[in-house]
Amino acid sequence: MKRFPSIKSNADFQRGYKRGRSFANTCFVMYVAENSLDYSRLGVSCSKKVGNSVVRHGIARKLREIFRLHKEIELGKDIILVVRQSAKDKSYFDFEKAYLELCSRHHIIGREE
Repeated sequence: MKRFPSIKSNADFQRGYKRGRSFANTCFVMYVAENSLDYSRLGVSCSKKVGNSVVRHGIARKLREIFRLHKEIELGKDIILVVRQSAKDKSYFDFEKAYLELCSRHHIIGREE
């Protein structure tokens, strides 16, 4: 089984914040930066202000699943999602809609399988 392509190190997060472009909506802020890999990676940042660990981990799991299912994202991108406090009351479908909206604003949708 392959590992999930995620951003884990603090240096990678800082590089994404400094070099990436950001757009935001009510659920999260999305930073997108180029990476030198032949695949895209996802990083999720969720503050303790959003909720306890159960709530935060549930949000992160939903976002990883959305990233996994939407293969039309361009390759070679680092995507960092900073979860906003208003997201704790949203459903999976609200997250998916917000994620796709931000992807289209970044112009990273369009790769065909």
